[in-house]
Amino acid sequence: MNTNKIPNKPLSCILLVDDDEATNFLHSLIIKRSGIEAHTQVTYNGEEALEYLCSKGRYAGNAPSFPQPGIILLDINMPNMNGWEFLEAYHQLPEEQKADIVIAMLTTSINPDDELRANDQAELSGFLKKPLTIEKIQALVNQYWPGLLVNK
Repeated sequence: MNTNKIPNKPLSCILLVDDDEATNFLHSLIIKRSGIEAHTQVTYNGEEALEYLCSKGRYAGNAPSFPQPGIILLDINMPNMNGWEFLEAYHQLPEEQKADIVIAMLTTSINPDDELRANDQAELSGFLKKPLTIEKIQALVNQYWPGLLVNK
C-alpha cells in the first residue's frame, strides 16, 4: 500500500466507484458536507471507472467536462469488474493516466484477507470501512493535500 505520495495537483474531483446507488448518494452528500470543494463523479463498476479515467465509452471526447480525479474511492464487490480487477487494469495504464491519483478501498468487507490483499497493492493508499464519514474523508484529504481543509 502506498501511503506516502503527496499529489502535485489540486483536488478537483473525487471518483466514487460503487454499484449501490443509495451508497453513492450518501457518500456524495458526505463529501459535500465535509467542506471539500471538489466535483464528485459516480461510476458503478470498475469498467465504467476505467472508461472515465481514459475518456472512453460515454466519456469519450469530453475530457474538459470530466476532470481527472485526485481520489478514487473503490468498492470491492461490483458487477462487470470488481475492485481487484479494476486495480489490475489500472496498473496497466500509462503513468500519465495514473499520475497522482490516491486510491482507497471503501468497503463493507469484514474479510481480513481483503485488508491483507489491499496492503500488498502498490496503487492503494488506504483501506476504509463503509460507511464513509466526514472524518474519514477529511483525514484522507488532509493526509495527501495538507492544508486544503485548514479553515474547514
